[in-house]
Amino acid sequence: MKKTLLILLSLGLVSCDQQTDNTKELQDQINSLEIKLANTYKPGFGNFMGSIQAHHAKLWFAGQNENWDLADFEVHEIMEAIEDIEEFHKGRKETELMGIIMPPLDSISKAIDQKNAALFNNSYTSLTNACNECHRAVEMEFIFIKTPDTPPSSNQGFEPIK
Repeated sequence: MKKTLLILLSLGLVSCDQQTDNTKELQDQINSLEIKLANTYKPGFGNFMGSIQAHHAKLWFAGQNENWDLADFEVHEIMEAIEDIEEFHKGRKETELMGIIMPPLDSISKAIDQKNAALFNNSYTSLTNACNECHRAVEMEFIFIKTPDTPPSSNQGFEPIK
């Protein structure tokens, strides 16, 4: 009976050691994955802002050509970039101020829904001014946004396809 008890006790201790080995192995895997995640590429704030700037320009030309489908697409691209900024750059003053451009974007969306070129132009001016207001608020007034003179790329048409 004592031998059986000792055998069972020994097996129990071996089992405990195996669980500890598994736990250590799993913890090592978690640590390795956390290091990889910490070193994963995260786009910089400037990457997002450059994207917004390009969509801002395309939005202008889409609106001027009354290509409302493209204009709607560009507004949503800007909004997605803002969401990404909020996800990847929490806590930055610049991120906290991004909301300043939401009212003009909402107004542009209304203009697009109504296919109203005059409202679009006024809303676009408000959006551009909001961008510059934000830049001033974060002491980057040297980044001045304006209504574009030429399309940002020569390989995209802005007229609606009929």
